[in-house]
Amino acid sequence: MSSVQRITITPDDADQRLDRWLKRQFPQLSQIRIEKMCRKGELRVDGARCKASTRLETGQEIRIPPIAFEERPMLPKTPSKVSDQDARMMQDAVIYMDDHLIVLNKPAGLPTQGGSKQLKHVDGLSEALKFGYDEKPRLVHRLDKDTSGVLLLARTRPVAAALTDALRHRETRKVYWAAVAGVPMPQAGTIKFGLLKAPGHGRRGEGEKMICIHPRDVANTEGAKRATSDYMVLSRLASRGAWVALVPVTGRTHQLRAHMAEIGHPIVGDGKYGGSGQENLGDGWGAQLGGDISKKLHLHARYIRFEHPVTRKIFEIAADLPEHMQRTWDTFQWDTHDVPNDPFEEMM
Repeated sequence: MSSVQRITITPDDADQRLDRWLKRQFPQLSQIRIEKMCRKGELRVDGARCKASTRLETGQEIRIPPIAFEERPMLPKTPSKVSDQDARMMQDAVIYMDDHLIVLNKPAGLPTQGGSKQLKHVDGLSEALKFGYDEKPRLVHRLDKDTSGVLLLARTRPVAAALTDALRHRETRKVYWAAVAGVPMPQAGTIKFGLLKAPGHGRRGEGEKMICIHPRDVANTEGAKRATSDYMVLSRLASRGAWVALVPVTGRTHQLRAHMAEIGHPIVGDGKYGGSGQENLGDGWGAQLGGDISKKLHLHARYIRFEHPVTRKIFEIAADLPEHMQRTWDTFQWDTHDVPNDPFEEMM
């Protein structure tokens, strides 16, 4: 068992959550153990009680109680070695890289982080993306497992902190493309339904689903969070389906999927929010269009724009559609070259 330790936070360790910092220092610590130490006041930041989510600052002193290293050995959640096939998949997904960051076109079906029964994910497989660095790149945001497209990774801790801060303060611009059932009317608008996590879906959020709450009821609904999404119809297939651009003004779990289903136009392939049938109870169609159209989720993080944290230049990048979505676009004769990366700009 170790003795009481006092560690001073360096600039490289600043601007991250206490629990995440602790797990890097003491990999055998579980989240439950960390939260228990916080509740009992055994963990201290500058002598004061703290929470697992406390964000650390340069110069702060962390008091760490004695830790028994033999208790609670951690089971590996990620593969100990990335296979050659997985390494090639990850490296093929890189669409931009410099000394500070990497941008992936994340494949649909690959989780961003590990969870229950998820042994293969971007965070674990990013060991294949060191490209000469000592540490693997760090995630700064996430995409749903079945959502493809632009995903940022930081190659150093300071860049990770800067990108995380920019994302938190909405200093980035993200545009998604989706195929939806039916044609939203009006053909451009804003959705402001709040979101509430449905109960009973596992301690780690397995199978979680969000419930839409009318804006007037958000303030009086415990646990509900305000959420705003912009949408614009880019092309249509008569009244049966539409290609839409989506901007998540806020960044809630499953926000775009829940919002589009709530207005009666679920994203194609979204059985969780649109149902698995070909028709639903709303004005639009169900989440499946039938025929040769893939049953996979048709949601893609197409484009991102932000200020590069080191060069300070405006950085823009777009990711090509995944194969199953490109087949749908070809079937409907939707040309990706027909629209700008950010079609909302002319409206701003």
